[in-house]
Amino acid sequence: MKLPEAKNQFISSWGAFGTHWGINRTMAQIHALLMISADPLTQDDIMEELEISRGNVNMNIRELISWGLVERVILPGERREYFNAEKDIWKVATQIIRERKKRELDPMLKLLAQLENIDGDKKDKQVKQFTETVSGIRKFGKHADQVLELMVKADENWFLGNLLKLLK
Repeated sequence: MKLPEAKNQFISSWGAFGTHWGINRTMAQIHALLMISADPLTQDDIMEELEISRGNVNMNIRELISWGLVERVILPGERREYFNAEKDIWKVATQIIRERKKRELDPMLKLLAQLENIDGDKKDKQVKQFTETVSGIRKFGKHADQVLELMVKADENWFLGNLLKLLK
């Protein structure tokens, strides 16, 4: 397989994969293009390579920057903005985990904590079932939160080494 075909396959696949971790296909395709590019790219470069509009590039670049996956790059003597993506996949994965945790898990845990404290007779079968279920989900969520925090803070080699020990 030649490089252009491999690049297209990677960008397309990463785009589909990105929808599973909470971003739209175009945003993931832009991210993929920036990850595999040896040099920072301009909006025009991205528009041309992916055949998408300036507005679509602009909106998705801003979102990728807010996720911490892409950064603006100033090149000496250049007036245009350039963009670069983190190339270290461990850093990419941990940043995605941080963002998903912030956007999904943290609000869920906050809501579950509020729902645990409902008014009513604690001996009532319906109240008891509701609070037990919510408490169980919250407890599981807190454990997931602890594991994700450990992964985000851990060194890649340490984390993967210990994970492999657990799987044996």
